[in-house]
Amino acid sequence: MSTYDPAALECLAAIVEEGGFERAAQRLNVTQSAVSQRLRALEAQVGSVLIVRSRPLRPTSAGQLLLKHTKQMRLLRADLERDLQELAPSAPGGSRDDERISIAINADSIATWAMGALHDLVRQRLPLEIIVDDQDFTQEWLRSGQVLGCVTTLKQALRGCKMVPLGAMPYVAVASASYAQQHLPQGLTPHNFREVSFLSFNRKDDMAAEFVARAFGLKRVALNHLFVPGSEAQMRAVAAGWAVGVMPELMARQALADGSMVDLAPGRSLPIQLYWHCWNLESELLDALSGALTGAAAQALVS
Repeated sequence: MSTYDPAALECLAAIVEEGGFERAAQRLNVTQSAVSQRLRALEAQVGSVLIVRSRPLRPTSAGQLLLKHTKQMRLLRADLERDLQELAPSAPGGSRDDERISIAINADSIATWAMGALHDLVRQRLPLEIIVDDQDFTQEWLRSGQVLGCVTTLKQALRGCKMVPLGAMPYVAVASASYAQQHLPQGLTPHNFREVSFLSFNRKDDMAAEFVARAFGLKRVALNHLFVPGSEAQMRAVAAGWAVGVMPELMARQALADGSMVDLAPGRSLPIQLYWHCWNLESELLDALSGALTGAAAQALVS
């Protein structure tokens, strides 16, 4: 089996993670020419193109395999660093910024329960990178080898990975009290939801449409959207009376309790089942990540 130059593998990872040769060179503190040379040497060794020179750059299938291998090597080094710190607590940490441990989590989980789960690991100097994406798409980051774990709505584990159910996050339809009184005094109904706007993260976010369709037994739903890319930003937009928001009940709970927001469909919620997927490897660090996330989810989500 071929032995691949660690510097060349990290160069490949830097190109993909930074989105280009120039930024990869800046991160690795080498010239752009050196980045190109390392990549060409690695491609020659593999016998295959590893990067598609598109906008944005993306790894080929062979590139994805090497990228996953590189991140597995990072995980092993992070495990070693963790063990060495336990043996010699006064020794300086050796983790490098370009050896980040990457996971993909949906924005609503980050805004509610997941950040607290990661607190202790970050305090232990884990070089963590959180990639935020829609819960229906975070698994693609794992599939491509760009992260070692993800929180997703997809149940089927990928090859070489394991899956743990986290629980359900209930979503409710809310609006500010003044917005509800002016536009939806009777709450949401099958007859008036087209008269108001709904908040969405982006054009691939179908949460609001799914909520309305399930709440009223409709097959196809077309909504008026305002696009606000951020969980906390959406809460501020709801509070400011911009539109209706289909929000995690965890986020809206306090505002509903104090009356500043109104539940527009009492008794109706959309439970989104979440799962933690990660590489099926023996790793203390990966086990610690999995344990932290599943433990926090058990307290915050509905089993």
